[in-house]
Amino acid sequence: MKTNHHERLPELDKIRLGQALEKGNVPTLLMVLFQLTGDQRWLQDPYCPTKIRSMGEHRSGGLADSVQSEIRKETVRAMVDWQAGKEPAYPTINAGLLLKMMSVSVGEPIPPEYETMIGEEMGFIADQLKDSGERSSKFSVIVIGGGVSGLAACHALREAGISHTLLEKSGGLAGTWHDNSYPGAGVDTPSYLYALSYFPRNWKNHFAKRDELVQYCEDMADQLGLMPSIRLNTEVVSAQFDETQQIWIVITKNAEGKIVELKANAVISAVGIFNPPSIPEVPGIDLHGESRPLVVHSARWPKNLDLAGKRVAIIGTGATAMQIVPAIADKVRELVVLQRTAQWFAPNEEYLQEVGSDVHWLMDNIPFYHSWYRFRLAWTFNDKVYPSLQIDPEWPHRSRSINSKNESYRTFYTQYINQKLEGRPDLLAKAIPAYPPFGKRMLLDARWLDTVKKPNVKLVEGSLAAITEAGFKTTDGHEHEVDVIVLCTGFKVQTMISSVNFIGRNGQRLRDAWNGDDAKAHLGMTIPGFPNLFIMYGPNTNPAGGSYTYVAECSARYIAQAISTMIDKDLTVLECRSEVFKEFNLKVDATHSRMIWSHPETSTYYRNSKGRVVTNWPWRMVDYWQATRQFKLSDFTPSMAVMKEQTVNGT
Repeated sequence: MKTNHHERLPELDKIRLGQALEKGNVPTLLMVLFQLTGDQRWLQDPYCPTKIRSMGEHRSGGLADSVQSEIRKETVRAMVDWQAGKEPAYPTINAGLLLKMMSVSVGEPIPPEYETMIGEEMGFIADQLKDSGERSSKFSVIVIGGGVSGLAACHALREAGISHTLLEKSGGLAGTWHDNSYPGAGVDTPSYLYALSYFPRNWKNHFAKRDELVQYCEDMADQLGLMPSIRLNTEVVSAQFDETQQIWIVITKNAEGKIVELKANAVISAVGIFNPPSIPEVPGIDLHGESRPLVVHSARWPKNLDLAGKRVAIIGTGATAMQIVPAIADKVRELVVLQRTAQWFAPNEEYLQEVGSDVHWLMDNIPFYHSWYRFRLAWTFNDKVYPSLQIDPEWPHRSRSINSKNESYRTFYTQYINQKLEGRPDLLAKAIPAYPPFGKRMLLDARWLDTVKKPNVKLVEGSLAAITEAGFKTTDGHEHEVDVIVLCTGFKVQTMISSVNFIGRNGQRLRDAWNGDDAKAHLGMTIPGFPNLFIMYGPNTNPAGGSYTYVAECSARYIAQAISTMIDKDLTVLECRSEVFKEFNLKVDATHSRMIWSHPETSTYYRNSKGRVVTNWPWRMVDYWQATRQFKLSDFTPSMAVMKEQTVNGT
């Protein structure tokens, strides 16, 4: 069970407290104030925050300045009492009251099913399913990939006492953050939400940049004792299930190219979906030659690439381009941005701001503050938008929106774009998408609208047709002369984990089972015909909004429960039942058919070549938590046999 308590300071500096409170999140302080004092007035008007309209932290809560000042003043008084030894009125929170506090905090009703999930997350409700202990070292697990998913898997296995080895192809940890070093690289999920619940930190930026994220993963591996089980510079080439021995044979290659064979009872793929890069198949493209112009992919950014004074083209306007363009615009001579489809993006005041020492002080010294702050971010960036993703069959304006709530988002974001691009009708004509909001991944405005107005930046509509000696051509025949072309064209998301050749029963390749780009798995993790194989960030597990990190926690916990069950019951094989697999995926497809990602007027990496949504979880985050909270042996076909001595420790 997590704790929300803090050590009392040797002496409370009221001046420092008051200074920090000026930078505090007022709705978060309100919940702290209620827990410390128990005074019911803090849950009533005029102190109730307003609803969060966009994708920011809504620091003022929409409250009048006088009300905010009163909340800060009373927080000082409550902290003085707490420092003097007075216990919080509500050190833990009972059912019902927690739900009310959650609803008041975000300014709208929270469904009851969230209460247990959030209660466990915040440490107010004991986690009855937590497992710990030592298990047989004769059972070994190989984890493939050293990003957030792989590290979460290692932590869960370590907590359950399960012998394991993590194999990472690169020379460092952090997965996609290790690979992506382009200018401006960072998360578009708030840092305090992106962090794993059991490994918090005081972040430098509200939205962490690449180097800080790499450091977070490295610190996690070091401080949680994961490093002894990690092997870097070890690429997994293939993994095949040996039906005779009932183990996985894993073929690896080290940095010198030497092939090494490993064995394990179970394999966890934590390869992720943002790898390898997607390269457009157009004439003239050459990522390795000496030709002019230089062509690079954003995910393979050259270390010594100097763009100062150069003419640069950015191909694409997705999340990566939205970070690169503002980061380089003032350095280059000319910047041509090729936009195939306009993007919806939300304003966020904190996106480029540092968190600051005052907020760190609040996190470190005020009880309950971190938990309530994180909860508000979780609601804003996760399930809050879910109702707007549902198609209303009676809605008359299906080309522009899919229901009344979705239309209200369209109005809000359109007004924002109009305001930012006032006086630039040429850009406005290109900036507002025709499709409904959330039809493609919702982006955050990282100074994008300010940047495209700069005199050296040109936003061009069209698609890439060819790379030429002078630059590039678009499908309308126009040629643009540039020195460097940056491909912000994403990744081969639909052909999941294609970098590893997984071979299951009867020699069936996973690539063939998935027919290339039609990935399916029960709960995104297990597939019939591939015993003892578990997938993290697998098919249909990308959250509808917000942080994947919580999905990683849930799936890591589920997988650790499954493997613990195998060891405790002396099982050598655990295989998802075909009927369970089919029923789950039928529900996935049926639910998606009523959601925005099936909208015919959008093109998105969420869908495969047949139009099926293969990446996204079609339900809420609370539903994923519930579905993965406790492993169900009844969903699987188990087999029992004597453990094999040669499978010890994945060697």
